[in-house]
Amino acid sequence: MNAPIRPEARFLMCPPEHFAVSYAINPWMDPQSWARDARAHAAAAREWDALHHTLIALGGAIEHVAPAPGLPDLVFTANAAVVLDRKVLLARFRHPERRREEPHFETAFRSLQARGLVDVVRTLPESLVLEGAGDCVWDATRELFWMGYGPRSDAAARRPVEDMFGREVLALELADERFYHMDTALSALPGGEVMYLPDAFTATGRALIHDRVAPHARIEIAIEDGCRLAANAVCLGRTLIMSDCSAPLRAELEERGYQVVTTPLPSFLRSGGSAFCLTLRLDRHSVPAVAAADRSAAA
Repeated sequence: MNAPIRPEARFLMCPPEHFAVSYAINPWMDPQSWARDARAHAAAAREWDALHHTLIALGGAIEHVAPAPGLPDLVFTANAAVVLDRKVLLARFRHPERRREEPHFETAFRSLQARGLVDVVRTLPESLVLEGAGDCVWDATRELFWMGYGPRSDAAARRPVEDMFGREVLALELADERFYHMDTALSALPGGEVMYLPDAFTATGRALIHDRVAPHARIEIAIEDGCRLAANAVCLGRTLIMSDCSAPLRAELEERGYQVVTTPLPSFLRSGGSAFCLTLRLDRHSVPAVAAADRSAAA
């Protein structure tokens, strides 16, 4: 593994003390299968620890949300909020099983605010749902958010995100219930490429990706890699951390100058999540509008 490359990278994570598949709100989740597996929780703890260790070894700093009984999906901190430029827009969840996470995440962000790690913490209008960075993926090259809507977030949530962060939000409808959040289907890579699963989007959504991303910068992944949640990757400089990917996808990414680090997360795939879902970047910053336009044109 390479030496640490981004010591300023800061993540929010939640230890999986209470993680389980205890209800079903997406096609990946099978509570009965989980309940029959006596080793399930221990395996999840080992996998989370390995991801945690990998991020620290690569130079990441980790902030923690305290685990809470009865909130098994609190580990998926990507859903906690949208964070950019030290501003936080707290999530609101569609399903009641996850709505109980909201006060815990707000408490965590108020603590980060008190410590000076974020400046502003706001809530969405009560009529809207938006499940954090899981459905609002930041593209630093184009200085915009790719927002997924339909299964778990509202298309109308685009407006408060634009209002708070002052950046364009491209809302794409998600078309396959297995890929219920944007982060399961699309990753904006630091070199300007967009890695995405075409089958997860409507024809209109695919056309929008093609309009904004030049052909040389598109990395289309096959359904086999989609079902490994290969798009659900954490980017640290030119290193991509993911649960798994096929040999052809690894080869393409390496040809583009990326190092692929796999840290298997099969226990969390049983809940429909992977590496990106288990983390939330706290240190993302936008750039001035003129510089952003220049970078987007180059991409």
